[in-house]
Amino acid sequence: MKNKTDNPVILDEEVKRPGKLSRMFMTLSDVFQFMGRFFKEGFLPPYEGKELMKQCYDIGYRSLALISLTGFITGVVFTKQSRPSLAEFGATSWLPSLVGIALLRTLAPLLTSLIAAGKVGSSIGAELGSMRVTEQIDAMEVSATNPFKFLVSTRVLAATITIPILTFYTAMVGMLGALLNVSMSEGTSAKLFFQSSLESITFLDITASTVKAVIFGFTIGMVGCYQGYNSSKGTEGVGKAANSSVVIGMFLIFIEEVVSVQFFGLFRT
Repeated sequence: MKNKTDNPVILDEEVKRPGKLSRMFMTLSDVFQFMGRFFKEGFLPPYEGKELMKQCYDIGYRSLALISLTGFITGVVFTKQSRPSLAEFGATSWLPSLVGIALLRTLAPLLTSLIAAGKVGSSIGAELGSMRVTEQIDAMEVSATNPFKFLVSTRVLAATITIPILTFYTAMVGMLGALLNVSMSEGTSAKLFFQSSLESITFLDITASTVKAVIFGFTIGMVGCYQGYNSSKGTEGVGKAANSSVVIGMFLIFIEEVVSVQFFGLFRT
């Protein structure tokens, strides 16, 4: 009986099959080419303004309910959990400042981006993946429509624009949840609460939160579009594109959060 290693066809296929390292570099090359194409076509005319507004509506307005609930609960829980620690040192008056800084610097952009990665990223990946496997993207190319500009550029730009807006909305809703908790526990007025919390927020905090939200939004849109636009293998590819958009998007957001904290920390020392 012949061993499979004696078969020259099998040996030839094994030689031609790229290794894991080669596939990784090939994937990175495809990703950078995809990003380069976005920067090349996303800011050049003709512009798809109507589609961009539609995507901003889909990403922003339709996420408000989930983000509002999450932000409000975060404000209440964070305030409730922080009060005992501050009370041990007699520093409960610092609670509004602590909540304001924590929400604006980290919690608001991170929570908003993670929710968007799960809701928006999976939706983009599944939608574009479905269009790819049903050959709708190919049909757009035949009809003299630029599918990359219409489908990818608009979604990436919409996510990049909308996530910073949703971030500040999440911070505001979180502050309302914190205000409710503080008012019920200590009877602090809304004026005093917001005055104490806003006094501790600096221009650097606002800038850092905005920059992080822009980067997170770009990452969510780019990952979802890349996975969906390059999906294959029928319905299995659509599911894989949606799942990969969420997993990879969240993973990159955490990495970017760590890097951004270290970077902006240099300006606070």
